[in-house]
Amino acid sequence: MDTMRETDMPTGEELHPDLISSVHADMPAEEMLYDLAELFRIFADSTRIKILYVLFEAEMCVCDIAQVLGMTQSAISHQLRVLKQAKLVKFRRDGKTIYYSLADDHVRTIIGMGMEHLCE
Repeated sequence: MDTMRETDMPTGEELHPDLISSVHADMPAEEMLYDLAELFRIFADSTRIKILYVLFEAEMCVCDIAQVLGMTQSAISHQLRVLKQAKLVKFRRDGKTIYYSLADDHVRTIIGMGMEHLCE
């Protein structure tokens, strides 16, 4: 059987130059791809995913999130700080209590689509 692998092709030879050119033209800048990878890295932590899922359901304060997840307020606060820096959650103050929620509908969509993909 004579099959040519990608590594067997001579260097510099393009089989589909128009396609390669089109894809190359549409590629985001390296910095944008790095930022996208960093965003997905934030989603790669199960504690942060749990927090995001809780906030997908309702706006909550740290003590309530900790109660729902059975974790310490300190652990929740640490992860919320990471999520705030990534602009995935926002907060509002009501007296001494701070309430957290998803930053916008994009975050809701990402979580919803992820769950939908897993349930297929």
